Amino acid sequence: MILFLFWCAVGVLSGVVAASLFEWLLHRFIMHKPLGKFRYPFEKHALLHHRVFKADHTYHLMREEDKRTIPMAWWNGPTLVALAQLPFLILALVLHKWGIVCGAVLAITAYYAVYEYLHWCMHLPRKRHVERSGIFFRLNGHHLLHHRYMHKNFNVVLPLADLFLGTLIFRSKVAFAQATGASVPNVQPRLNCDKIITRVLAPPLA
Repeated sequence: MILFLFWCAVGVLSGVVAASLFEWLLHRFIMHKPLGKFRYPFEKHALLHHRVFKADHTYHLMREEDKRTIPMAWWNGPTLVALAQLPFLILALVLHKWGIVCGAVLAITAYYAVYEYLHWCMHLPRKRHVERSGIFFRLNGHHLLHHRYMHKNFNVVLPLADLFLGTLIFRSKVAFAQATGASVPNVQPRLNCDKIITRVLAPPLA
């Protein structure tokens, strides 16, 4: 039993890392590019979601009828979780350690659930408890930049893959009219922020 729990823990930890990578790969190569004739993810995400939600004030829901474009379709979750399990299933068959699969299932299912909830809160803020957290504040800025630069910041939950695969940015390259709110950080270029601070702190002219 202890050994099984150990391999479950291995599955959970490796599952979280794999989920970050899986999210990155899916987001970059399938949701932002048509995969041959399979265009469903590309059309629903890059063409529809990004058309409705940009990095300006439209980052937050403006029209009630667009609410349906925030989450993925109900069947996407089970499909994606199942696909993400394949490497762990193969590993479990080779090592005969089924705890790995159990842990990975828990981790990746939780990762997907967190993805959907955070993504919902980002585009439809309601002053929820989670929106007051520092982690959400930073992840919200991370995702806001993705809506400004669609080739950057592909992760929503854990930007580990963004970090190691070179797509992580912390601020915009140029000033733009970004979304604002209590849970939205300032992602303007650092130079612009320094200029604003200087103007505020500068003594009035005589």
